[in-house]
Amino acid sequence: DVIVNAANSHLAHGGGVAGAIVKKGGYSIQQESNAIINKIGYLPVGECAITNAGKLPAKKIIHTVGPRWGEGDEYNKLLNSTYNALKMADEKHLSTISFPAVSSGIFGFPKDKCARVMLNGVKKYLAENKDTQLKEIRFCIIDDYTLRIFEKEFEKLI
Repeated sequence: DVIVNAANSHLAHGGGVAGAIVKKGGYSIQQESNAIINKIGYLPVGECAITNAGKLPAKKIIHTVGPRWGEGDEYNKLLNSTYNALKMADEKHLSTISFPAVSSGIFGFPKDKCARVMLNGVKKYLAENKDTQLKEIRFCIIDDYTLRIFEKEFEKLI
């Protein structure tokens, strides 16, 4: 139903996951993001915005701003990014969601810490929201190295 985009505070989808999403989904995603930014100014770290998915095989895109490594309070900010994306999906009555490894690319968040924080964010959300409409939560990891890290952290949770 929804994919999560690792966005910047200006929802300028130029590169990385965001650039790939606009390239495949169409410029209407960027136009809708621009309209959001024109209305609110910027999207704070840890917060989310939602747009349509353009030509992508999804209903919506949740754009979340993860922290840059070294900016301070990175763990809580990434936890909030994850939690708030789940909350927004639930509020929009979406039942499946797919996350990338938010902040672990150009934002420099160490991959092992990213996996731990994001997985704990999912665990926290599910523990606090027993009546969630979410039926499936996925992590879409683009490389084997990061995938192995996420798998290792997931094993620690179960």
